[in-house]
Amino acid sequence: MHNSERLVKGKPGHQLLMNPADLAARDVADGARVRVRTRVRSVDVEVVASDEMMPGVVSLPHGWGHHYAGVQLSVASKTPGVSVNDLTDPELFDELAGTAALNGVPVTVAAISR
Repeated sequence: MHNSERLVKGKPGHQLLMNPADLAARDVADGARVRVRTRVRSVDVEVVASDEMMPGVVSLPHGWGHHYAGVQLSVASKTPGVSVNDLTDPELFDELAGTAALNGVPVTVAAISR
């Protein structure tokens, strides 16, 4: 979907969504860049305040991260965003679904030092 000009135009959809109170507790401004870290890796991403997020919960939309060498998607490779797959932990398992845990992955979020 991200390789279609029509589907990637308009309001950006690649930011980390975070409750405004959680941003304030970290002294992070809406629109700032933050580092999201799991046990296996970290990514840097723009954060957006969202009242729709419960305190203590973040959401990183999937489907981004087309900037890697060898990606042959001309539109998507020019579209910003990190891949949530870079944060998934191969040791976390969703027993109910019988798959890798893609939700409920523990993360830390911190402002990026300037």
